[in-house]
Amino acid sequence: MTTLSEVAPVIEADLLAPFHAGWNRIDGVTVQGTRLTIDPAAYFFRYDNPSWLVCDWDIVKAELLDARETTDAAVEQMALEFIKAHGRSTSDPAEVLTIAHAVYSFMFRTEHLTDPSLAELGVTGRDLRALTEMATMMALNRVELDGSISNVGPAWMFGEAAKVVYGLGTRDAEKLDELYHGAWFNEPRRIEQVKAHAALGGRLVHGCQSGTEQHMAGGCVAPYGADITEFRRELGAFRHEWIERVRACGN
Repeated sequence: MTTLSEVAPVIEADLLAPFHAGWNRIDGVTVQGTRLTIDPAAYFFRYDNPSWLVCDWDIVKAELLDARETTDAAVEQMALEFIKAHGRSTSDPAEVLTIAHAVYSFMFRTEHLTDPSLAELGVTGRDLRALTEMATMMALNRVELDGSISNVGPAWMFGEAAKVVYGLGTRDAEKLDELYHGAWFNEPRRIEQVKAHAALGGRLVHGCQSGTEQHMAGGCVAPYGADITEFRRELGAFRHEWIERVRACGN
């Protein structure tokens, strides 16, 4: 039976900065400078719904990033209302990638390296690049409102994919995983990311639980209102299979 990924057109996106050449080790991905090319048939584990909810990044920057939470409006409520007002559907994955790269270049910008708490964790410019690139690729993943995972590729398995792309050992990969799943997001940066993720139509959800055995399950941006219990159940059912497929990349 022909699957959607087998007939989907090749994705070509021109990004703000060159991706690391190690992305060429991931099946279906080709990096040439700022040009990122993805063959959906080779890259995705599932590619059942190639449509995404986005907001224009320029509008998010102009109208939401400086908005202040009040006693009557929590930041999550503000983001949800902004998405309702400005969200639109796109079936262009290259547009999703370019918006995501702008979002994560903002979130993981170098000025944060002066934060003493991040310095204590040993966060470097290399880490920021990896966080930005991994999160950009994860923007192509999709979770439906019923919690089912409709689009998923190797970048979902955040730490394992980082090992392949950047040649990291387990310790450095787990550091990246911890940053993405909470260590980066003190309260100011958490508030910032909630607003920034409005450009990708939802909120950040994590696939990992505490404990080493649950690491490397990544996460995604899911729509507000998605059934997270079902999301976690489905991820748990396929997690080990997907991790092994990521580990096989580049071999």
